[in-house]
Amino acid sequence: MGVDTHALLHGPLFSRSRPLDRDNAASRISAYIYGNVLVLAALVPFVAADKHLGVLVVLGTALSTFVAHAFAEAVGHTVRERSPLTWAEQARELRNSIPILSSAVLPCAILAAGWLGWLEPRTAQILAEVAILIRIGGIVFVIARLKGERPTRESMYGAVLLTAIATTVVIIKVVLTH
Repeated sequence: MGVDTHALLHGPLFSRSRPLDRDNAASRISAYIYGNVLVLAALVPFVAADKHLGVLVVLGTALSTFVAHAFAEAVGHTVRERSPLTWAEQARELRNSIPILSSAVLPCAILAAGWLGWLEPRTAQILAEVAILIRIGGIVFVIARLKGERPTRESMYGAVLLTAIATTVVIIKVVLTH
C-alpha cells in the first residue's frame, strides 16, 4: 500500500488555497492563543542566568502544548462526530495545532542569541517577552484574517489594548511571584 504524496502535500495538512471553515479557523486561533500565552508564561519566571534552560523550557512548553492541543481537539471531534478520526481529520487537527509551535520560534531564536552571546541574556529575555506580547496583540489581526476581514482602525486600537492588558497581567505576575 503506497503513500499518496500528492494527497499528502495538497491535503488538509498543507493546503492554503481554500479559505478555512469556521471550525478549523476556531481551532487554529485557539492554538495560537494557547501557544502565545503558555510561551509567555514560560518566559516570565526565568532570570537571565538561566539562559540555557530558558530555550529548553520554551521549546518544551510549545511541543507539549502542541501535542496536548492536537490530542484534545481530536478527542473533542470524536465526541462531536461519534466516530474515530480519519487520516485526513487527524492531519487537519495536527495542522490546526501548528500555531502553537510557531509561538515558540521567535522567542527561542532570540533566547538562543543570548545563549550564544550575541545579546546580553537579560536583553534577549526581554526581547523574547516583547515579541510574544506583540503576537498576543496581533491576535486581533489573526482573527480578522481568519474571518476574511481587512484590518481597521478599531482593530489597531484593539491590538494595542490587548497588548496593554497582557503587559499588565505579566507585570502583576512578576510583582506577585518574584
